[in-house]
Amino acid sequence: MPIVKLQQVTYHYPFTEKPALQDINLEVEEGEFVAVIGPNGAGKSTLCYTLAGFIPHFYKGELKGIVEVDGVLVQDSDLSDWVLKVGLVFQNPFNQISGAKYTVFEEVAFGLENSGVPRSEIIRRVEEVLQMTGIADLADRSPYSLSGGQQQRVALASILVMQPKVLVLDEPTSQMDPIGTREVFGVIRQMAEQGMTVVMAEHKVEWIAQFADRVIALWEGKIYLEGKPHEVLTDERLVEKGFGVSRYTTTARLALPRGLWQKERPLPVTLEEAVAGFSALRNARRKQG
Repeated sequence: MPIVKLQQVTYHYPFTEKPALQDINLEVEEGEFVAVIGPNGAGKSTLCYTLAGFIPHFYKGELKGIVEVDGVLVQDSDLSDWVLKVGLVFQNPFNQISGAKYTVFEEVAFGLENSGVPRSEIIRRVEEVLQMTGIADLADRSPYSLSGGQQQRVALASILVMQPKVLVLDEPTSQMDPIGTREVFGVIRQMAEQGMTVVMAEHKVEWIAQFADRVIALWEGKIYLEGKPHEVLTDERLVEKGFGVSRYTTTARLALPRGLWQKERPLPVTLEEAVAGFSALRNARRKQG
């Protein structure tokens, strides 16, 4: 049973003629991890804002179609109620830090305090999510003394602690190094396995291939491709439209007509897949003499 349903969704920002989203039809199952890719201006952030209720409750403009989460239409819900169902992590964590708290622990607890959660429950949930996101050692630090990657983890923890049914992330690892990116993807994958539904706009296709269940490719506000990660991420049409593709996919695609990649082998997206593919070819040629 889908927890997220979008039917014929079209959205215009105020004073614009061209829609930012056009005729979007999308269903997301409970516990599914869906990654959204696309070049700049494709509509990724707008889709995130729509799912999170910021459209139409904050960004006005014109929204047409049905946006439904957990059986409730966004137009029939107040933003204050909607954010308890759908949590949004922004690309820039500085925009998400409240500025009202002095420590990371207090910042992560802020939403629970506003919701009237008992003190003992707040402490338990905050400590749990700080451990999960790998920032327990930062609990007593000021959020403004942290690096961009650390602040992004604080922003993620602040949303996860609220336990929303749907987690929406707009390029959450843009300020993180590879180690931080892997850890955050691991946390998000773990939340999906525990039943949380995840929709993430992201450029880092190698990580998407390893962790996501499905990929949506947006182009000029429309769904251009949709399917399993490897099917979408190795599709030649992505290159034609200027999507970012994995360097390993590009390398194998160039190697294929030169006989340096086995035709029957799927194109790689990750380093591990590329190493396995080129090693298999080398071993096959050794056996042939």
